Amino acid sequence: MVMWAKTGVKKDGGISAIRLKVLSNTGPYGAHAMTVMSNACAKTLPLFRCENINFIGDTVYTNLPKAGAYRGYGVTQGIFAMAVMMDEMAGTIGMDPVEFWKNNTIKEGETSPIFKALSETGSGVDMVVESCSLPECIDEGAKAFGWSEKRARFRNQREGGVRHGIGMCCIMQGGTVPLADMASASAKMNEDGSFNLLIGAADLGTGADTVLSQIFAENLGITVEDVIVYASDTDVTPFDKGAYASGTTYLSGSAVLKTANKIREQILDEASAILKEPKENLLIEEKAVVSSETGNKVEFTQIAKRALYTNTRRARNLFQIAATASEYSRLPPQSFAAHFAEVAVDTETGQVKVLSYVAAVDCGTVINPRLAEGQVHGAIINGIGYALTEKLVFDDKGRVRNPSFRDYKILSSLDIPEITTIMVPSYEPTGPYGAKTLGEININGPLPAISNAIKNALGIRLCETPFTPEQVLKALRE
Repeated sequence: MVMWAKTGVKKDGGISAIRLKVLSNTGPYGAHAMTVMSNACAKTLPLFRCENINFIGDTVYTNLPKAGAYRGYGVTQGIFAMAVMMDEMAGTIGMDPVEFWKNNTIKEGETSPIFKALSETGSGVDMVVESCSLPECIDEGAKAFGWSEKRARFRNQREGGVRHGIGMCCIMQGGTVPLADMASASAKMNEDGSFNLLIGAADLGTGADTVLSQIFAENLGITVEDVIVYASDTDVTPFDKGAYASGTTYLSGSAVLKTANKIREQILDEASAILKEPKENLLIEEKAVVSSETGNKVEFTQIAKRALYTNTRRARNLFQIAATASEYSRLPPQSFAAHFAEVAVDTETGQVKVLSYVAAVDCGTVINPRLAEGQVHGAIINGIGYALTEKLVFDDKGRVRNPSFRDYKILSSLDIPEITTIMVPSYEPTGPYGAKTLGEININGPLPAISNAIKNALGIRLCETPFTPEQVLKALRE
């Protein structure tokens, strides 16, 4: 993509107008042409509190390789342009970028003219942001990063072969395609009190099987060891929209939770008949149902066997305790994050090195902290590679000139900086246990954060990726 951004900023720190124009190269086919280009608007511009927004998007066919879906999906490019503009505006009016971002980003309970425009074109829904802890992300991230101290230390630094700089940005990303994406789950109770959970969601290394098991287990007072998962076998598992658009935990998790609720009601029905007590007195805990009034208890194994081997449920054509449920996306829940980067730039070689990185992330309720942190780290490392080293080089006939990892540099363990992840909770009322999306958002931060840090270190702005030593030296000479 090639992008042109123009913004108006008031002396008091408010944004008066935004114009973003995008020219997107889709290669010889247009399978993802419109959606990638439009996401540079749809999942970028609602972040900013501004009533006057203009977006123009064009997509062109070329003889270069076909463009398709990739983590970030157009937002990585769009937020690069806008986050650079935010840094430029803050510098122009002499405001700390941290304060400038806090003043000009969407808050919980607010909406955006972009949401309305998307609904009018049939490519989205008009919505209000129901969960947002971005202000807290900015504060906690800045504190953990030591923003104020480093900003004072590196101010007016213009001497020395290696110069340090800091940069930050805020990002958002909606998950799932509203009114289109759906997911399903099925489950059954076994004699020993365990459960088979059948899900169509595909685990791509994200830990989806574990997270969905946790959601199911939490609802039924069991452990994940009591949940036997069958995933992504189209012969036996129900339909799922697929592992994309950061939607597995949010949407597939909602289908799992709905299934677990149906199972829960059946268990309580059986327990009520066994204990001869009303359902409202019954609690599920540790693979058993307990009466809050009498303390009487019945184990899951007894409940399962009664359902299977007695006549009590057969009058209603019910035998084994089992259920299936589906859920669809009514709106794309918005996740938020604040990213902070410190770089060291060698003015003699042009080498840029990321020394430390802090990401404070609002993904609602975190279901599995370790897996969530892994998602954040993976996306950040991916994004740093995108910012500093990764680029396909083509000849005039569209052939790739660096088709191997010998010539196309991705980060290794030796290249990874110190990364600090802070999960800042919010509660998304439409998600399972308040969870929302996480998978894509954090690839979008490194590019603008590093560009802003280089500007802070050298006083020069790099707008073309990647920020290679050749680019840095050229910009210094110019």
